[in-house]
Amino acid sequence: MSDHYYTSRPGAAHDEQQFSFLLRGYELRFYTDAGVFSRDRIDFGSVLLIENMKVAPHARVLDVGCGYGPIGLTAAKLAAQGKVTMIDVNERAVHLARRNAEGNGINNVDIRVSDVYSEVQGETFDVILTNPPIRAGKEIVHRIFTEGYELLAEGGEMWVVIQKKQGAPSALKKLQETYREVEEVDRSKGYSIFRAVK
Repeated sequence: MSDHYYTSRPGAAHDEQQFSFLLRGYELRFYTDAGVFSRDRIDFGSVLLIENMKVAPHARVLDVGCGYGPIGLTAAKLAAQGKVTMIDVNERAVHLARRNAEGNGINNVDIRVSDVYSEVQGETFDVILTNPPIRAGKEIVHRIFTEGYELLAEGGEMWVVIQKKQGAPSALKKLQETYREVEEVDRSKGYSIFRAVK
C-alpha cells in the first residue's frame, strides 16, 4: 500500500463498499473506500470504545480522527439532544462520514477536515472521543491528548482506545501527566480504554 489513511488526500484508487453494523443497539450502514482506516469492517478497538463510552443526551462531543464515522455517528445517536463534531485530516474519510451521517438520518453532526484540532480552536466540548492515528506517530497522538485538554469543559472527559503494543503505557503516562483523573475502564485483546477527566 503506497500511502495510508493518515494523509489529507489518499492516492489509493477508489474501491467503495458498504456494510451494516450494530452499535449500541443501533443498526448503522456505512460506506467505506480504499485509503481510509479499517475499511472492511469496524475495527475491534473502535467497537470496544463505542461499547464503553459514556455520552449524555445533551453532550457536546468531539470525535478526533473520525474516519468514515462509526464512533462519532454512534455518539450522535446517544447525544440525541446534543451535538457531535467529527474531524479527520483525511478528506476522503470526511466525505464518507458526511455521506454516512446523511444515509443514517443523523443530523446533529458537524463533520470537518482538520489537521489535529486546527478547525475547532476556541470551541468547548464535554466529551472527546478518539481512536488515535497510531501511524501518524507518537508526537501526534500525544498532541491529541494535551491539546484536547484545552478544548474540554471543566469536568469534561477524554475517552481513548489504544493497543498495548502500539503505545498504551506511554499514552497512559501522558494522560496522567495532563488530566486530573485517569482510569482504565476496560481492557480486551490487548486494547485499553482510558477515561481521562479534566
